Amino acid sequence: MPAPSPPRSPRWYLGRPLRIWRLALTLVARLWWDGRRWTYPGGMTVARRLGRQRRMAHWLTEQFLELGSAFIKLGQLLSARPDVLPADVVEELARLQDNVPAFPFAVFEAILEEELAERCAEITDLETTPLGSASLAQVHRASLRSGRQVVLKVQRPGLERLFRLDLEVLQQVAAVVVWAQRYFRWGGASDWVAMARECRRVLLRELDFRLEAEHAARFRQQFLEDPGIRIPAVVWELSSRRVLCLDYVPGIKITDRSALLQAGLDPIAIAEKGAASYLQQLVRFGFFHADPHPGNLAVAADGALIYYDFGMMGQISERLRLRLGRMVRAAVSRDAVSLVEELQEAGVLARGIDQGPVRRMVRLMLQEALTPPFSADLISRLSGDLYDLVYGQPFRLPADLIFVMRALSTFEGVGKSLDPGFNLVTIARPYLLPLMTSSGNGPSELFNEITRQAADVGTRALGIPRRLDESLSRIEQGDLQVQIRAGETDRLLRRLALTQQISGQAVLLGALAVATALMVASQRPLYGAVPAALTLPVGWGWLKLQARLKREGRLDNFNGA
Repeated sequence: MPAPSPPRSPRWYLGRPLRIWRLALTLVARLWWDGRRWTYPGGMTVARRLGRQRRMAHWLTEQFLELGSAFIKLGQLLSARPDVLPADVVEELARLQDNVPAFPFAVFEAILEEELAERCAEITDLETTPLGSASLAQVHRASLRSGRQVVLKVQRPGLERLFRLDLEVLQQVAAVVVWAQRYFRWGGASDWVAMARECRRVLLRELDFRLEAEHAARFRQQFLEDPGIRIPAVVWELSSRRVLCLDYVPGIKITDRSALLQAGLDPIAIAEKGAASYLQQLVRFGFFHADPHPGNLAVAADGALIYYDFGMMGQISERLRLRLGRMVRAAVSRDAVSLVEELQEAGVLARGIDQGPVRRMVRLMLQEALTPPFSADLISRLSGDLYDLVYGQPFRLPADLIFVMRALSTFEGVGKSLDPGFNLVTIARPYLLPLMTSSGNGPSELFNEITRQAADVGTRALGIPRRLDESLSRIEQGDLQVQIRAGETDRLLRRLALTQQISGQAVLLGALAVATALMVASQRPLYGAVPAALTLPVGWGWLKLQARLKREGRLDNFNGA
């Protein structure tokens, strides 16, 4: 029998786009308002701005939870974009967990029959009480005729229609935001249409549980020879687009220290095993679990670490892995210049910008982060620094890199909850050498890199005599021109000119306001419409100048923070 649709009327579907538009416009307005210094009574301070960001983060999370499945997943994707949203909002969205009421068991059975047909006869002892209920699916425990213990993950009814509706509206919102950015010249340079298109692609793929089954099988294959890591096997014959069947692998929640101790397990060893397994995913395999929050991690009775939920997986490409190795080498040697160059080559940092402030900030971060003794929450602090660094600046961190940082922060937090002396940096040391040797093939890659750099230096050295001779000839002929560019001075002069224009516009606005008031109070009040009408274009010009001044001051304000 077909699965019944959720009790939603056509009027509900008509009103939903209005709710989404209202949320989007309110968010844009709040971001704009919070970025204006004059909106803070008594002046804008770091504490006041952070307070507003925290309130907005809480509000946005509540709105996403109310809008349901698609927006919960959208929030998790947006949490990988610290270049678009403030750090507090990103961190709040990263903690967004989907725990929603269960749908009726009769609906669960109906979807199973629709998807599996006669294969349902293999399922026995299907429990009516769900093990868990999330925004995308509901999970029940069952047995098979062979005696195999499994769990069945079934997609919520009507979800694909709801996803397509929400994502279509979000694409329309993104198009309007891009138009507003171009016409009114405000906001950053983010390609919102491309972001909406990417969200649509990722979220619709997540509705296909066959992809999650492939992820689970690939992830399990990586650790088949490691008895300390356990991943549920896929029951392929009972899996489909909307149903996923996995082995039932029970365990103790990884953050439940008291239960671990009662089971005779060592929390410190478990914390180290979790961190080591994740570093192995990054360095050795390049295919990693992108959502390792405590709800997706458990510990078996024999101490093996169990992974659940493979809907969000990340992959580090060979190109990004090579680039990360060079970044690690530059960071270890505290070479801020090389690190900034690598960031540009990786597409993280926009080209053509003034690198001076960025280099100074990177140098400060390296000095603070890599100076012993290392703090216990080093990764969390670095993540926060990265979020502050990229927001509103010419950065674009790859989503996979954000997921890596977040996952490491999660393991760092889990490790500290199990062992107060847990230090992820110490555990990571044996795994950094393969990463620093570019592709993990041993010293040959490092030797090749050194050879390449030596050849580059040799080529430059051979060209020095010729360039010196050309420069001396130009000096003798009087053709040599010296150009000096003072980036800081140029920005200061531009800001000074903008400030003068804003002051002039403000004086003109005040004069028009006084003229309007005098005309209205005179015997011919209708004449007051003339100066009142003139205040509109003057006020619009004043707002545009304010926006330009803010864009000019973003990098300077960030550098001084």
